[in-house]
Amino acid sequence: MGNGNPARRLATRRSLLGASALLLPLPAAAQSYPSGPVRIVVGFGAGGLADLTVRLVGEHLGRRLGQQVVVDNRPGAGGSVAARLGASAEPDGQTLMVLSTGNAINKSLFRTLPYDPVADFAPITAMVSFDLLMLTAVNSPLRDVQDVLAAGRRGGSGLAIATISPGSTQNLSAEWLKEAAKLDATVVPYRTTPEVLTATQRGDAQIAFESYAAARGALDGGVLRPIASTGTRRSEFLPNVPTLRESGLPDYAVTGWNAMFAPARTPQRIIERLHREITAILATAEVRQRLLGLGVEPAPNTPAEMATLLRDDIALWARVIDRAGIQKQ
Repeated sequence: MGNGNPARRLATRRSLLGASALLLPLPAAAQSYPSGPVRIVVGFGAGGLADLTVRLVGEHLGRRLGQQVVVDNRPGAGGSVAARLGASAEPDGQTLMVLSTGNAINKSLFRTLPYDPVADFAPITAMVSFDLLMLTAVNSPLRDVQDVLAAGRRGGSGLAIATISPGSTQNLSAEWLKEAAKLDATVVPYRTTPEVLTATQRGDAQIAFESYAAARGALDGGVLRPIASTGTRRSEFLPNVPTLRESGLPDYAVTGWNAMFAPARTPQRIIERLHREITAILATAEVRQRLLGLGVEPAPNTPAEMATLLRDDIALWARVIDRAGIQKQ
């Protein structure tokens, strides 16, 4: 009887080995992605600009991934509640995180943070960007940036600059202007954007810093007037309004952003898949028009570019906070 044909025995053994290999669990990075609903943690409340942006992108992302995308709003502590939750999630791409300019600011604004915006997250892409506007009342004698600079250098009572809460991008942009232009100015923080716009309209503050999206109603209503924008180029929404760089402050530029991140150590192939899907979504005419309707511009970039932008903004706002003498919280 013997052991049969040696070649047949070898083929049978290989077949059995191959079959047993199929039964072994695949590494996590090799499994199908996504394996279930994808959660996007957002550090802002429902109905705000960041929330609306993420819900729009998430709606299309869910279709492309073939899974439900759930937006998880976790406002509070300057975004730290949401960031801590995102940083501690499993690095499998099932939980994503929206970081913003505020997270770059917080690195220097707070003595300690429960997360590191660089070390604890893997960038995927920026989603949108938005400049701020320098605004004044429609009947204000301040017609351009040179009028503002002259008023702030004239002495006397100086300028009052209205912004939302201390440590916000708007607030620190005003502090940067004050320091960079050597202005005799007082930055006055208000609790809400409507309070900022009302104070500027009635002359309690001579100028204000706010986004186009937030100020659009006052601009369209003819009660406020834009003097300048803070970006590196003119705003797509207000192409006739010069930038502060054009107007005598060549080193000054502020552009806010909201971007998608994953927890650190998320497999590269998942990052690449998400980057590919989200940038394709942002390139569609439908999504682009809806984002422009919200007052923000689609601004996709590569993971490497987003990592550089985050690090650059952390360094920028650290300098602003230090030079303005703002106490860490």
